[in-house]
Amino acid sequence: MIEASKTEAGRVKPVYGMVGGGEGAFIGDVHRKAIALDGKACLAAGCFSSDPENTRRTGSALGLDPTRLYKNYEEMAKAEGAREDGIDFVSIVTPNFTHYPIAKAFLENGINVVCDKPLTMETEEALELERLAADTGLLFCVTYTYTGYPMAKQAREMIRRGDLGEIRFVNAEYAQDWLATKLEETGQKQASWRADPAKSGKTNCVGDIGSHMENMAAFMTGLRIKSLSARLDTLVSGRVLDDNASIMVEYQGGAKGLYWASQIAVGCDNGLRIRVYGSKASLEWRQEDPNYLRVSYLDKPTEILSRGRAALYPEAARFSRVPAGHPEGYFEAFANVYASFIDALAKKASGETLTGDDLDFPTAGDGALGVEFIGKCVESSQKGAAWVDC
Repeated sequence: MIEASKTEAGRVKPVYGMVGGGEGAFIGDVHRKAIALDGKACLAAGCFSSDPENTRRTGSALGLDPTRLYKNYEEMAKAEGAREDGIDFVSIVTPNFTHYPIAKAFLENGINVVCDKPLTMETEEALELERLAADTGLLFCVTYTYTGYPMAKQAREMIRRGDLGEIRFVNAEYAQDWLATKLEETGQKQASWRADPAKSGKTNCVGDIGSHMENMAAFMTGLRIKSLSARLDTLVSGRVLDDNASIMVEYQGGAKGLYWASQIAVGCDNGLRIRVYGSKASLEWRQEDPNYLRVSYLDKPTEILSRGRAALYPEAARFSRVPAGHPEGYFEAFANVYASFIDALAKKASGETLTGDDLDFPTAGDGALGVEFIGKCVESSQKGAAWVDC
């Protein structure tokens, strides 16, 4: 078995490396700031770009040792895996098509992995990464950011404990307008690679934000999709991949669902919203107002639960960082995902047994479910929105 971690070498805190996130990138800097928020891990190495000069400049700006700035991810994985003081985990923040080979390279060199979503382009690749992590005893986290919000975790706990009764229907939507025009033709980096099938994969909208809907619905409810019917639209003329999607789902156990994802919804910024309807109550959570959870009952008035004020279940309350009235948002949610992963890494390295609470972060298994969902949506749409089994 490949050694799971080098954290036990007596370091005060874990160290990590990053692939991607160089000059001109957005999400890599978000990851670095989220990790830094709690100070639980230090950045020590990187291959920040396919351009070595970009990597050099980025590493210099971050104060890294020049000998730990690498020309490519293969070199980095091999070198860091061989060092006594090598990185404990890698954070992969590159476009979709690179996730699988990069993650595989680091797992094969005994390094734990955090990877952006979607995990891979194909379900078989995601399942292989899940198996490889299990076989090597390494930890694997997929950064589905929104699972880190305390009120999203409160919703999960309420559903787990039966507060809503039997779940009957789930409505999820994620509406944006940033691709309402053909932004990819302007040279905008984020739009350009997402609109390119060679880099984004079979889908743009469903893979980029539809995967968040699937993950959040599964995270909150615990329901698994049995079958789905999807229509993927390309509504901006000349665009190759989808920018809007309507998806009906049937869950194992009989509950139903309806998802809508759009990047051409003019007037919408980042409108992720989840509504769950049970036999006794319903709840609603919105990412743009994440510190509140609306809960409605059959037999008593609607409640608005406030993070920092309401009495939350312990599994949610432990992720709340500041008092009521001080908004917690995107960076804190990201930090919560990383904090859970890094704490689990340190606990595992000390020889302690990990519990379910320790593993409260999205795993490679969650990532594989997301990749399967994306593939099934594309398959259904290509068949005229036919129902397909999941």
